[in-house]
This record gives sequence, structure tokens and C-alpha cells, in this order.
Amino acid sequence: MGIVPLIFTSGWASGINAYAVVLLLGLFGRFGGAESVPPVLERTDVLIAATVLFLCEAVADKIPYVDSVWDVIHTVIRPIAGATVGALLASHDPGSLGEVAAGAVGGTTALVSHGIKASLRMAVNTSPEPASNIVLSMAEDLSVAGLVTLAIFHPWIAASLAATLLAIGAVLVWFAVSRIRRFVQRRRERKAARAAARQPQPATYRVSP
Repeated sequence: MGIVPLIFTSGWASGINAYAVVLLLGLFGRFGGAESVPPVLERTDVLIAATVLFLCEAVADKIPYVDSVWDVIHTVIRPIAGATVGALLASHDPGSLGEVAAGAVGGTTALVSHGIKASLRMAVNTSPEPASNIVLSMAEDLSVAGLVTLAIFHPWIAASLAATLLAIGAVLVWFAVSRIRRFVQRRRERKAARAAARQPQPATYRVSP
């Protein structure tokens, strides 16, 4: 069961930035001597593809509304990546958690963290300025890099921090839902106001005495 915290942490991180997880694990396995990383993640073609996709996400994730579209596209990709990484980690450590169970843990954790990330980004996009998106995106990237690195050397500590971040994120989403609802309501009211302004006004006539 020693691989379980690494699977859980990589699943959480995959829900935030799956390409960063694959890239970091591959680099640690290839150049850092991390024995827990399966060889398939260390392949040159995998590292190149992960680098290119990570750079694409690094740009898209910092642009208001584009980040939400990117999140919608990755609603399937991130959980699949989390499940795949989890299954690979388990297969590389015989006698630990089964591949199916590891895939379920990684995929479920990735799905939950992705849902939290996407919800918070929708709430942030109600603000007209792009600075909040950039700051939040950088904080997410640093969190992923930090926890994946920590998980290689201290997996249980990293898993505890990932669980804490999941709980905090769930609470923030709870508060953000009301903000999203207000944003949607304001959009509807503005559309209704514009539609009413475009309607022709009835002519009025004054009758002379």
C-alpha cells in the first residue's frame, strides 16, 4: 500500500494539470532516479508531448473565459490521465494496490479536483480583470509542482496536503456557487434590458382642445 499516497496525490494533481504531472514524474524517473516512476513515463516521446501540451495549457489557463473552455475540454482528459497514471504506478509496484483499484483512485480524485478547479475558475471569470486568472493559474502550477515533487520523497505528507487542498477547494466552491448564480442572473437581466430597449416605443399624440 506504499504506492497509494503517490497515486492519490498524482490523481489530485492530474485534475489540476495532467500534463505537468506526466512531465514531472517522467523527469524524476529519468533524471532523478525515482524508482516508483514506471519507465513508460520516462520515454522521450512522452516527455516531449507532455512538455508541448503543458506549455499550451500554461497559456490557455491564464486567459479569462479561455481557461473555462479549456476546462470543459479536459473534463474527460484529466480524469482519464489520473486513472492512467494511477494504474501505471500500481503496475510498476507489484504486490501493492491492484491496477483497477489504483485507476479508480487516481481517476476519481482527478475528477473531483478538476470539478473544483473548473468551478472556481468560473467564479473568478465573473471579475473583469485578468490578473486574478494569472495569479490563480500560477498558484495551481506551483501547487502541482510542489506536491508531485514532495510525493516522490514524502508521499504520505504530500497525500495529506492534497486531501487538505481538496477539502478547502470544496468549501470555496460552496461559496463560489452563489457568486456564479448572481453573475448568470445579471447577464439575464442585461439581455432583457437590451431586448426591451430595441423594441419600438408606441407613438403618442397630443389632442388639441
